[in-house]
Amino acid sequence: MDLRSRARRGMRLRARRRDGCHFRRQSPIGGSIVDFAWRRRRPVVEGDGRRHAERREADATRTAWPERRGYEVIRFWNREVLENIEGVVATIRAALRERDSPPSRPPP
Repeated sequence: MDLRSRARRGMRLRARRRDGCHFRRQSPIGGSIVDFAWRRRRPVVEGDGRRHAERREADATRTAWPERRGYEVIRFWNREVLENIEGVVATIRAALRERDSPPSRPPP
């Protein structure tokens, strides 16, 4: 993905601040730098390109570290982010809603 595409993707996700979101681009978490992170609510959004299909084990390791610290890592293919940003944002919102909802109790 070229530099302009990355910048557009970042601007579109960060523009969601009006919805109460506050993502930071290229955010350091531990020894890694993640694509986007919202420190207070703790989601991490990663955009993966073609090389990630070949690096699944490395991605699993990179995902495990923030998850052990309470972050939820949500991965999207770069193409999906570029072509369907509204769907990506809807997925992130749904993940946040699910995370915030209280656990359901079984019926008595």
